[in-house]
Amino acid sequence: MDLKPEAVSKITVPLILDRKLRGEKITCLTAYDYPTARLVDEAGIDVILVGDSLAQVVLGYDTTIPVTLDEMLHHLRAVRRATRRALLIADLPYGAYHQSEDEALRSSIRYLKEGGAEAVKIEGGRKRAALIRRLVDAEIPVAGHIGLTPQSLHSLGGYRVQGKTAESAAELLADAQAIEDAGAFALVLEGMPRELAAIITRRLRIPTIGIGAGPDCDGQVLVVHDLLGLSMLPRAKFVRAYADLAAVLRDAFIRFRDDVRGGGYPSDAESYHWSGDLREQFEKWATLRSLKDEV
Repeated sequence: MDLKPEAVSKITVPLILDRKLRGEKITCLTAYDYPTARLVDEAGIDVILVGDSLAQVVLGYDTTIPVTLDEMLHHLRAVRRATRRALLIADLPYGAYHQSEDEALRSSIRYLKEGGAEAVKIEGGRKRAALIRRLVDAEIPVAGHIGLTPQSLHSLGGYRVQGKTAESAAELLADAQAIEDAGAFALVLEGMPRELAAIITRRLRIPTIGIGAGPDCDGQVLVVHDLLGLSMLPRAKFVRAYADLAAVLRDAFIRFRDDVRGGGYPSDAESYHWSGDLREQFEKWATLRSLKDEV
């Protein structure tokens, strides 16, 4: 298996845009900690996303909504320390950009200055256009996100595939165009029919990154816990698990438990030892101490 990435020292926003022109697929995975991010980066993945999916797959929340900006920053900084090649994007969590454009700008600046992000991602369509324009004017690269937007869980009525009617498909087409016109450099398409995602991808000049949107997008993203078989959530139709690390880890934990209970861990070979001289010295000392106690 070839783990060597292509000969690109650093993935940048212009390079991602160029990928679309060249017809080269873009790869993206989430990461939330140093070791995972380092492995993803070394594998040659183009984009690392510190997603607000952190809320569910790492912090144990039921939805993405409770995760805070400070929690996101904590994990973003860890991922930044590991990332050398990939473009690093971070989700603005729910509540970090909903009250005002000024609030969104402050949140985004913190991501870049404190967290080391190179771009931010924002959910929503046309209603986010003015905000995206404001951030881009401040030299903050922005990726959009339409379709199934998890932060809109309650208004959508659950995790439902979007764009299944002619009317809703037209709405998403208009959203996609508005996001491109506002200056976003990429657009995540989540949870929509393949045919609609293909139309959006053909119409836009910026690349589309699909998740549950079929193979015709310019790139694909998965939550790394889903890819590794580590998610505790029901598996969505579009998720392909490339490993079953949950089974591997569970087996390792059980074998450790059994070894400790049975006295098999640690072994003598896994223990530190005195030198022969120190052992002899201590035995003499212990003998003398015993004799003094007897007197």
